[in-house]
Amino acid sequence: MFHKTQKTWMVLLLVLILAAVLIPATGMAASLEEAIAQAPKGAEAGQIDMQAEPGFLGIPGAPAPSLVIGFLWAIWVGWIFSTVGAFGGIMAGVGHITVFGLADYGKGFKKTAPALNKLITDSIRVSNQWLVGLSAAVSSFNYYKMGRLVLPLGIALAIGSVAGSVLVPWLTAGKISLKAYLGYFGLIVFVIGGFLFYETTPRGQSKKKEAKAAADAFEKSAIKGAEKSMDASDMGVQVKSWSAKKVEFTFYGVEFSFNPIVPIIGGFCIAGLASFLGIGGGFLFVPFLTSIAGLPMFLVAGTSALTVFVGMVISIFTYMVVQGVTIYWPLIGVELIGIFVGSMIGPRTSKYIPDIWLKRLFVVLALYVGLRYTTKGFLGYSIVPPF
Repeated sequence: MFHKTQKTWMVLLLVLILAAVLIPATGMAASLEEAIAQAPKGAEAGQIDMQAEPGFLGIPGAPAPSLVIGFLWAIWVGWIFSTVGAFGGIMAGVGHITVFGLADYGKGFKKTAPALNKLITDSIRVSNQWLVGLSAAVSSFNYYKMGRLVLPLGIALAIGSVAGSVLVPWLTAGKISLKAYLGYFGLIVFVIGGFLFYETTPRGQSKKKEAKAAADAFEKSAIKGAEKSMDASDMGVQVKSWSAKKVEFTFYGVEFSFNPIVPIIGGFCIAGLASFLGIGGGFLFVPFLTSIAGLPMFLVAGTSALTVFVGMVISIFTYMVVQGVTIYWPLIGVELIGIFVGSMIGPRTSKYIPDIWLKRLFVVLALYVGLRYTTKGFLGYSIVPPF
């Protein structure tokens, strides 16, 4: 029964992934060569100087990002995502949009060459997703080997998120847009951050006894070097039962259980909201896993990474194969090496950071995101990068 349920869940997830990537796009993007040919020529803003050196995407006169800075920034992106299981896309965007100035360059073609503007924007978006996708893949593998990934929970969230990212936009396309409510979404993020901070207080921790007990046991083993004091069977995630109604597992001897329907619904809602707003949604999975699923942060990053990885595979395939979006491989290739390095370091350093401080690190980043979306929604621009 146990193995039959696993196979059923995996088949359902694969079916949803195939449905997502096979749904035809609403329109094929113009090729990069066509967009460059149609753009006005000259040395002014919004024009292409054909005499200039090729830069981003091989466009003459475009910014030429530093590969060294790209490599170093990618290490940071890989580390932060693999440590907390979120914020990879936002940090990747800060690099591509603000550090390298690619967004400002693309905006210059908004009126003079709309097709080129769209291609540059989509290229930046997919570039971010490549970085997050690789970090999620490496993180998931590392955390699974370390016994810090709850596979049934990650699959349940992935099933819901794939369904939400496919069905919600399809059912509501042209009927409703939450972009008008971006500022209110930012305020909600502030509330989430405040609630997570409350959970780091003694009163908040007293309501998460299982998570605290598991975190304390893990910290005792990993941080204080007491691995030998515990039986190997009590260490890491051990799935005890797996059915359509209930999944039970242990982590460092502490028992956890959940109804799979809850993360499926949660993944559906989070992915649907993320699709409306054009965001990755990774930072929404983390509070779901800590506050609703009741997991310690030591289990959250890997489980969240698995869910994000599935979403990135679908999105990258859709953009590059279905819509023909191009990316700048010289930069992305170097960044992927940096992502790999950072994502290998994150799971190994996170075990030395107490659970409470991992959560507080997430709170700080959530406040950053809340500030960005609040100001962008109510002021029309973000006061923090990416602008």
